This record gives sequence, structure tokens and C-alpha cells, in this order.
Amino acid sequence: MASSAAGGRLVLAATPLGDPRDASARLLDALAEAEVIAAEDTRKLRALTTALEVTPRGRVISFYEDVETARLPRLLDALRAGETVLLVTDAGMPSVSDPGYRLVAACVAEDLPISCLPGPSAVTTALALSGLAADRFCFEGFAPRKPGERGRWLRELAGERRTTVFFESPHRLAGTLADAVEALGPRRAAAVCRELTKTHEEVRRGTLGELAEWTSSSKVRGEITVVLAGAEPPAAPVAELVDEVAERAATGERLKVAAAAVAEAAGVSKKELYDAVIARRAGGG
Repeated sequence: MASSAAGGRLVLAATPLGDPRDASARLLDALAEAEVIAAEDTRKLRALTTALEVTPRGRVISFYEDVETARLPRLLDALRAGETVLLVTDAGMPSVSDPGYRLVAACVAEDLPISCLPGPSAVTTALALSGLAADRFCFEGFAPRKPGERGRWLRELAGERRTTVFFESPHRLAGTLADAVEALGPRRAAAVCRELTKTHEEVRRGTLGELAEWTSSSKVRGEITVVLAGAEPPAAPVAELVDEVAERAATGERLKVAAAAVAEAAGVSKKELYDAVIARRAGGG
């Protein structure tokens, strides 16, 4: 990964969530060749390079949340000098609820080259394993820590139609799921994904009520990713469906069959819709 004479390059590199064998060949090359490695935790970086049997030749700089701003000038100087800066976090993709956003934004502001080595992501891994709809989803980062803020955040998700993915710490998980039951109801489907790709990987699927009961009686450990099913679309008012039933019946379809089909598609009571159609006819409407 040679530097250009005109300027360096920031490389965002995804690292394994747990199993070192998930590291890409490009990541191995980058770890060995980069002039600078900015690491969220230098000890975890050392453990990873040891497991991968890679010896970095570049300078290693710690780059965690509390020092991000202070480290920016040093890393930008390295990039301007033509060096390759490799950014890695403890696991997954940098800047996704991990350090990196400020450095990327600074590089964009100066038009410094940025590239990415794709790889493991707890967000998409949990989404795929959850069994919930994955065609449209949103990522919410970490759930708010304070109960009041968390409650407001969950109530905002009450009408969210997309599947929601978020991170949570093991010691707050039980409280968050209990709050979710209160805000979203016990029947909303969800999945709790723990220690993804690691030896003790576990995926618990069920309703919020079931998962809250599980966490209240079990001590959950490890890295946690929660996947929450989207809200069901609101049922159309029965009165708005009467015309649709009448149109189908006008083509020769039996009234009860038409009412049943429309009610099922709209998620309303078949009897209620059928009675509304009969009432409309009796009233001459």
C-alpha cells in the first residue's frame, strides 16, 4: 500500500468481530505496509496482529474517543506528508459507533484521499441472523444510557416501519428491553445477538416480552446487538374499505368472499367490514 507523492491516503479498515480468520487478505497487507496505524485500542491491535502473524512496520498511534480531537492534527500532518494512515477499531468498521468520523470529516474538508477495506460488521451480521425483514432498516447506534432519554427514544421508534438495529451494553440490556415492552408493547418481534462470530455466539429471537423475561432472569454477557422488527402498518379505517368490497362484488365476486379478502389484506376484522358493507346497502349508500 504505497503512498502517493502528492499526498497520503486514509484507509478505513474493518477488523474481525471475534474470529481472526474473518480478516481479509487486504487487511493483512495494510497492517503490514501502512506508515501509520491509528488504533482504538493498541493492545487489541497487538493481539490481532499476533493472531494474524503480521508485523506492522509503521508507527502505531492510539485513537480512541477521548483523544480523537487531540490526535487529528498529527494524523492530518502524516497524510499531508504523503503517508498512508490505516484506521482500525476494536471490531467492525471504523466510524460506525466507533472512532473515525471526525478524521474522515477532516479529510473530506481538505480533499485528502480516503479509501475503505470492507469487512465484518456487527450491524449487518445481526440483521442477517435475526430473521427479521432486512430489505429496509435503520441503525441507531447505542441506546441512550439514561432511562428518561431511552424511554423517549423508544417511543419515537413506535411508528418506525423499518427494522431497527442498535447496540447495547450487557448490564443495561434488561432495562432497555423492559422499557421497550412498555413503549412498544410485548408482542413486537426482536432478536438479541450476543458475541457474534465468537465461541459463545448466541442469537435469541422472540417477542420483546419473551426477551425481557429472559434477560430479567439471566445474566447476559458480551457484545450485544439488538434487532427490532418494524411497526406494522396502521390498519385502514373500515369505512374506507367498503367501496373496495363493493367494487369487487360488482364484478361478480361473492360479497362475503370479497369482504374477507379485503379485510385480511388491510388487517381489519372480517365481520366488522362485512357488517359495514351490509349497513351501507341497507341505508341505500
